[in-house]
Amino acid sequence: MDKIAVNKNTVFNIEESNAKLSVNNQPVELDLINISASEAHILYQNQSFNVEVIEANQQDKTCKVKVNGTIYQTKVEDRFDQLLKNLGMDNLTSNKVLEMKAPMPGLVLKVLVDAGAEVKKGDNLLILEAMKMENILKSMTDGIVSKVLIKQGDKVEKNQILIQFK
Repeated sequence: MDKIAVNKNTVFNIEESNAKLSVNNQPVELDLINISASEAHILYQNQSFNVEVIEANQQDKTCKVKVNGTIYQTKVEDRFDQLLKNLGMDNLTSNKVLEMKAPMPGLVLKVLVDAGAEVKKGDNLLILEAMKMENILKSMTDGIVSKVLIKQGDKVEKNQILIQFK
């Protein structure tokens, strides 16, 4: 079952099985005539709808559609998107890292960047001593350091925010 959000507020559950369509678990019968790759004419409950896809983004699964002159923004969420969302993994690739947190409690031995520094993924940011070992913490993303919230000699706790990025 796919979910389609229209204008970010109305959500429809769509399911197609054996050439039959259901919307919100209700069977729907309609006549569809494709006019072109981006236009169609739909007859539904004795009403006529001219539908045109104005813009489509396959990566974001979004689409701008004009129906009888009114423009709607839609977003499709398929069963795989829903599974990732249920597992809490829906934003892993799209979210930019905005902060670095301490992976464990320890002592800051050296801070290697300042606010305003441009960093690349993998760049060394600071050295943290934990359990008598020196740990080099690296950048997880490309970006610009907006704030360094710690200094050399600071004791930090697990999950304490150390550095913020723009």
